[in-house]
Amino acid sequence: MAERTVVPKGPSEFHPNRSSENWLLYDCGDKALVRLCDRIKGVVYDLGCGEMPYRGWVLQFADSYVGVDWSHSLHDLKADVLADLNAQLPIEDGVADTVISFSVLEHLREPEMMLTEAHRLLKPGGSIVLQVPFMWWVHEAPHDYFRFTRYGLEYLFRKAGFVEIEVSANTGFWAMWVSKFNYQTTRLIRGPRIMRFGIAAILRLVWTIDQIVARWLDRYWRCEEETQGYTVSARRS
Repeated sequence: MAERTVVPKGPSEFHPNRSSENWLLYDCGDKALVRLCDRIKGVVYDLGCGEMPYRGWVLQFADSYVGVDWSHSLHDLKADVLADLNAQLPIEDGVADTVISFSVLEHLREPEMMLTEAHRLLKPGGSIVLQVPFMWWVHEAPHDYFRFTRYGLEYLFRKAGFVEIEVSANTGFWAMWVSKFNYQTTRLIRGPRIMRFGIAAILRLVWTIDQIVARWLDRYWRCEEETQGYTVSARRS
């Protein structure tokens, strides 16, 4: 019997980190990716693929998907190609129509190398779509090295040889702030099991309300200078 393919409703539907305290961040990131879905086509290489949560969504638009990650990943290892993204990749030139990379660049000691290699992998006219945090806590320590402004991203992409560089903020201030508050309050879930259950139930209600309110506030009082992160799209000439 053939395996049934489940088509995700949104890019991050199957992301292992999507939860009740942070769904707004993933919805905001998804919105940015959906706007760029016409860039995702042909042979797609996912640099820093982790557990490949975006594979199903990508294959709605692409012909094939290749996941690349290093063997010391903190996630379950599902990569098709094992490689260190801080170094030259064991992949031929011009094999990709699209390169994607989500929440990876900040974990690289040599982010310029990764972008240079992404440019090399792309066919002429190929696209890269990348997401990266800005106002965010230290995570996956000690492998968390950088935070990038939109100006830093534009500089790095231009230096790597990309053209038609577009950088957009994923959220405004409120989604960023509320998500930080929600992550902080997860630390309140402690004590005996029944107590943890009760605290979690109350917090899930708070998280639902504050994310709904933050979505509305970002629509009318956005302040992108304090965004949670950015989405970048660019092309190889």
